[in-house]
Amino acid sequence: MALDLEEQEQVAELQAWWKQYGSLITAAITAAAVAFAAWQGWRWYERSQAAQAGALFDTLSRAAQAGDAKALRDAGGALLENHSRTLYASMGALAAARFHFDRNDLKSAKAQLQWVSENGRTDEFRDIARLRLAAVLLDEKAHDEALKLLDEKHGAAFDAEYAALKGDVLVAKNQAEPARAAYRLALEKSGSGNNAFRESVRMRLEALGG
Repeated sequence: MALDLEEQEQVAELQAWWKQYGSLITAAITAAAVAFAAWQGWRWYERSQAAQAGALFDTLSRAAQAGDAKALRDAGGALLENHSRTLYASMGALAAARFHFDRNDLKSAKAQLQWVSENGRTDEFRDIARLRLAAVLLDEKAHDEALKLLDEKHGAAFDAEYAALKGDVLVAKNQAEPARAAYRLALEKSGSGNNAFRESVRMRLEALGG
């Protein structure tokens, strides 16, 4: 059916508009489709990475329970090399550090804790790693290095633990008064919970004469 004059004008306007903006619209649609596909692909990749990292962490945990140092090192190495951005990497390194510390392999324990303190996925993981690394340094009598770590900024939830360990380091340095101040701060920051922790700190404080 033939178009009337008004319809012909509308078609002409539409054709002119499309001629001017059609390429831009097509490009925008294509870009949106590509972006959506990329987003979907990235979600699939992240799920795949998380699944692989979880499997490696499970292997590491089983190796730790079995006392299999080689399997633990292999799984831990793969976690840090291929899945360093996952939470599993931080958890695996902390577990490996505990494994090595329990076997008096302080060098390996320190390496794992140092990695988490620098690369941990959350502030909490980094705070825990620094606290445990300071404890290892205390065992090694590297007192000044331990104090430097304990003086670094950390989350308020760790104030009591950091202060208590600082007190231990200061005792090792024969600095009784600063140690008492650190233990008092630990008691102050510990609140009313964790009675075992409070009792331990209280006993250390009393040993220094309160």
